Amino acid sequence: MGGCFSKPKPVEVKVELSLLEKEKDVDGLSPNGKASPFADCRPNGALGHGSDDDSTPPPLYHKARDYVEASVCHVKDLENGQMREVDLGSGRALLIKEHGEFSAMAHKCPHYGAPLVKGVLSKGHVRCPWHGACFDIATGDLEDFPGLDSLPTFQVRVEKDKVIIRANKQALQSQKRSKPMARCSAVINSSSGFSHVLIIGSGPAGLVCAETLRQEGFTDRIVMCTKDRHPPYDRPKLSKSLESTAEQLRLRSMDFLQDHDIELLVDKEAVSIDVKTRSVTFEDGSRMEYKKLFIATGSKPKPMVYNGKDVRNVFHLRTPEDANSIARLANNKNAVIVGTSYVGMEVAAALTDKAHSVSIIGIESVPFKKALGEKVGKAVMKLFEVNRVKFYMLNEVSEMIGQHGQLKEVVLKSGKVLRADVCVIGAGSIPATGFLKQSGIHMDSRGFITVNKMMQTNADGVFAGGDVVVFPFPPRHNKKVNIPHWQMAHVHGRVAALGMMGRPADLKTVPYFWSAMFGKTIRYAGYGDGFDDVIIQGDLDELRFVAFYTRGEEVVAVASMNYDPIVSRVAEVLGSGKTIRKRDVEILARLGKTGDISWLIDKGPQ
Repeated sequence: MGGCFSKPKPVEVKVELSLLEKEKDVDGLSPNGKASPFADCRPNGALGHGSDDDSTPPPLYHKARDYVEASVCHVKDLENGQMREVDLGSGRALLIKEHGEFSAMAHKCPHYGAPLVKGVLSKGHVRCPWHGACFDIATGDLEDFPGLDSLPTFQVRVEKDKVIIRANKQALQSQKRSKPMARCSAVINSSSGFSHVLIIGSGPAGLVCAETLRQEGFTDRIVMCTKDRHPPYDRPKLSKSLESTAEQLRLRSMDFLQDHDIELLVDKEAVSIDVKTRSVTFEDGSRMEYKKLFIATGSKPKPMVYNGKDVRNVFHLRTPEDANSIARLANNKNAVIVGTSYVGMEVAAALTDKAHSVSIIGIESVPFKKALGEKVGKAVMKLFEVNRVKFYMLNEVSEMIGQHGQLKEVVLKSGKVLRADVCVIGAGSIPATGFLKQSGIHMDSRGFITVNKMMQTNADGVFAGGDVVVFPFPPRHNKKVNIPHWQMAHVHGRVAALGMMGRPADLKTVPYFWSAMFGKTIRYAGYGDGFDDVIIQGDLDELRFVAFYTRGEEVVAVASMNYDPIVSRVAEVLGSGKTIRKRDVEILARLGKTGDISWLIDKGPQ
């Protein structure tokens, strides 16, 4: 199984003897100088009809001052398989040498700005060292998630053994680009009660679904509705950066969505679906019919049972407004976090430099025990304790006590009373699928929507993705699993969009997850559910380690802290279809070779 969506494309080294004979618009071409692959793109006839005239053609010429050109190294300065960050004067680029050929593209991952030179180069693509996003080195196209944007690429030529890069100055500065998208060919009445594609939810699954449809040439109406009041934003940052506004967190602006004919309806909550009439009813009483439907409503907080629910200052972190309120109310006050989920722990870490005290209540003996194992959980717990966070583990909340409606105390079932001026519930989540109970759409006993490999439900024309689904996972022999990762939701959105257009795509990805606390990041790749052993390399006390999670004799997942890019490297190995054997990792652990999997790189699939 490949780790990225498309096969690596051959890299071409452009050798130009005359520099500016004609200032052709390279932005109107694919980065390797050939005609854009979108030029002949036609939408599937079952969904839309369009032509190349739907978008305005780019100008044919640019002025010389729009470009910069620089000699960056000697041809022998880079070995095959090496990358180097180079300065062009107006900005930096990533120079790559693979199979004797050079290519160049933006040097930062457009997701969070990671330096790609520290990532993993393999078989025609580069994988981000922080979160595993994957980019084709010939085109710069985003091939695996997270993130929405691709990379600009730059012309490379060799003259007298010197490697010369010619780049658009604006592209050097932006370090990202959007894939070309089709426009809607029909005249749409915004009050119309019909959409060819209706998307419920504006998280990564819904947004990627809409953008993929446009990138693949779909030219009919797309409506995306959300009960949120904001355009799509980066929800994982909420618990890490409590004072960020929706504007600072946004993924796409309203202008971007309008420019690509993706209609967004905010404050629009779906309350029921009728698959027979192919219609969705909303809380405001309105109704919309669809030809294709994508459900990506995400999750909602797991309910808790305790006395005193009428007190205020108790939050489930769901929106930027929630995050802002938590930060404000915790200032020099006593904060209590209920639950040791990643969200709860990240909020606790974020509050330590604001609150007078931070207390965490958890039902397990150590945080993250189920996901990361007891040893890693204890190491993380120690990090929090060093930062003056108090733990009350193997405990549950009995009562919330307030005065004049304001929370004052949290009482535990053990009898312990904690002072609390603000409380955050981070005890896990459940799928937000309650509105589907009478729809006929099949769900399992836990409320997750069951889908096939194309993210299609049992109902005709209805697809689903993200946190709300269980889907067949190829590395586990297509066992139906739920993987509520931000990165995985992106993948689901793309697969669903291609399925809607009659272009089935394999779910080719390695699950990737991260959590940031106290300036340190846990990175995780793979699917470790049901692991039966953990092999630790490095030093847990120093929080510089790699943890390999095994089932039987096979490594199924890896986590690390302060060992980049080991997790991305393992993701690359697993994504290529290779097996990492437990015994090999154990040998390296005994030899003290932490994070060394170089022995895998040239090894064929097993």
